[in-house]
Amino acid sequence: MASGFFAILDDIAFLMDDVALATKVATRKTAGILGDDLAVNAEKATGFLSERELPVLWAITKGSLLNKLIIVPLALLLNVFLPSAITYILLLGGLYLAYEGVEKIIEYFFHHPKSEHSVIKEVEPETQTIDVDNEKAKIKSAVTTDFILSIEIVIIALGSVIDENLTIQILTVSVVALLATVGVYGIVALIVRSDDAGYKLIKKSNDKGFFSKLGHLLVKALPVMIKVLGAVGTVALLLVSGGIFVHNIEYFHHLFPGVPATIKELGIGIVAGLIAFVVITGFKKLVALAK
Repeated sequence: MASGFFAILDDIAFLMDDVALATKVATRKTAGILGDDLAVNAEKATGFLSERELPVLWAITKGSLLNKLIIVPLALLLNVFLPSAITYILLLGGLYLAYEGVEKIIEYFFHHPKSEHSVIKEVEPETQTIDVDNEKAKIKSAVTTDFILSIEIVIIALGSVIDENLTIQILTVSVVALLATVGVYGIVALIVRSDDAGYKLIKKSNDKGFFSKLGHLLVKALPVMIKVLGAVGTVALLLVSGGIFVHNIEYFHHLFPGVPATIKELGIGIVAGLIAFVVITGFKKLVALAK
C-alpha cells in the first residue's frame, strides 16, 4: 500500500514537471500580450483619488479573475467540440480592441479630456469627492478590455500545449491565466502607488537627504509614467488587434510582405478601428434619431 502511495506521488511529480515546462513555454509565447496587458491596464487603473486607487484596482483584479474563470473552461470546451469558433471569437475581440484604441486617439485629438489623476498631496477627507459613476464606468471598461486580452492570452497558451494531453492543457492554461492576473495587476498596483511611497519617503526623511530626493523623483515620475503608459496602452490595443487579424486571416497574413510585421499590424489595427468607429458611431446616431 505504501509503494502505491509513493507511485502516485511520483506520477504527480512527473505531471508537475511537465506542467512547469509547458507553462514556461506558454509564458514565453504570451510575454508580448502580457506586456500589452500591463500597459493597457496600468493606464486604465489610474485617474482616481489616492485612497480609491487600490479598491478600484482590486475590483478590476476580481473582474479579471472572473474573466479567466469563464474563459479557461470555455476555451478548453471549444477546443474539443468546436475549434473553429475560437478564431471567430478572437476576430470579434480584435475588432473591439481596434475600436477602443482608435476611439482613444480620436478623443485625445478632438475632445481633449482633462487628466483625472490627482498629484499626491495632503487633502482633508471632507474636501475629496468620489465620482461613483466614473469609477464604475472605468472599472467596467477595464474589465471588458481585460476580457478580450485574456481570451488572447488563454488561446495562445492553449495553442502552445495543443499536442499535450487534456490534463496538462488544463493545468498549464490555468497556471498561465493565474500568473497573468497576479503578475499584471501586482505590477500595476506598484505603479499607481509609487507616488504615495514617494510622499512617505519625503515625510520620513524630513525632506532631506537621499530618500527625500528619491521620494520627490517618485512623485514627479508618476504623471509621466501615466502619460507614457496611456500612449503605450493605446498603441498596444492597436498592435494586439492588428496581430489578431494578421495571424487569423490568410489575406492579411500575406498582405505587404515587405513591410515589417509591427508596422503592418499597427496599420491594420488602425484601419479596422476606424471602420468599427464609423459603423458604431453611425449606429448610435441612428438610434438617437429614432428616439
